[in-house]
Amino acid sequence: MTSTAVIQTKQGIGDVMWHLPFIRAIAASTPERAVTFLTLPSSFARDLLSGEACVAETIYYENRGSEFARGLHLARLIGTLRARRFKALWILDRSVRPAIAALAAGIPNRIGLGFGQQQLFITNPGIDARYRPEHPIEWLKALMAAMALPLPDTEPNLTLPPSLLADMLQRYGDRPRPWTVLGIGASRPNHDWSDAQWSAFLEGLRARSRGTVFLVGGPANAARAEALIGAGGGAEVNACALSIVQSAALIRHADLYVGPDSGPLNVAAAVGTPAYGLFATTSVLNYSRFIHPILPDDGRCAPDGMTRTSPSRVLDAIAPQLASPAASTPG
Repeated sequence: MTSTAVIQTKQGIGDVMWHLPFIRAIAASTPERAVTFLTLPSSFARDLLSGEACVAETIYYENRGSEFARGLHLARLIGTLRARRFKALWILDRSVRPAIAALAAGIPNRIGLGFGQQQLFITNPGIDARYRPEHPIEWLKALMAAMALPLPDTEPNLTLPPSLLADMLQRYGDRPRPWTVLGIGASRPNHDWSDAQWSAFLEGLRARSRGTVFLVGGPANAARAEALIGAGGGAEVNACALSIVQSAALIRHADLYVGPDSGPLNVAAAVGTPAYGLFATTSVLNYSRFIHPILPDDGRCAPDGMTRTSPSRVLDAIAPQLASPAASTPG
């Protein structure tokens, strides 16, 4: 059991990835050099962080629902924190409820950003209010500086179990290179390409590369992936049945990743694979050197931005990576 816990309240896979450098920095300051991480089940953090020495345990909790449901969730969180007898809780968000839970659970050191009412329940001064309009990554960088914790960089450098990486090579190692992983699907429909756009991209990719194309996106996109593959008659692999951590291992071995701003894009950056992200409706993420943003053809991000992001533009962007000598060797 660790003396320090870290909690983050966001629900996405990508959120866990960009939080990882901050979790690692906090863990390095503890006697155990590890923390207990609390987050939502939808983040899949327990699986994704299974190879991380800085995370001794991942505990899932819930914070969504009606006011009544959220009250029950808060009570359960208080019980969880009290039972673990943590000496410190780091709140990597501006949410006030985890700070209230920490106080009610008797945790003596409650460290947070200090925005709004959260300031009433934490024990550190918080960070300057001028950071509030910035991306949450900038909040956490400011918090690390305020607490004098070294933060070497914001690269996640996700560690995956060696056995899992070996399994993916054994499963797909005979497939021709380069390996391109496509992430189909997104949290919102307008963040993703249409089937027609994906089909056009696959057709163009077949003309430019003799390597293997893997489609990932979880079980919900398996039928869609099968239809896209069948329509072209190519040699693509429907990998949507893989778990998120298996997909991460596959992406680690790949030569490049292409997809909209979503969890798998962040996973690709976290494992050090060139990640070409379609940032057509969302702000560009710049925490990793492995993220290569692709904007709409007219450079204007808006709710309809994916309709203005042509497959040919993306194909031109990834062409140098497809031709790279490194793309002919296993990852």
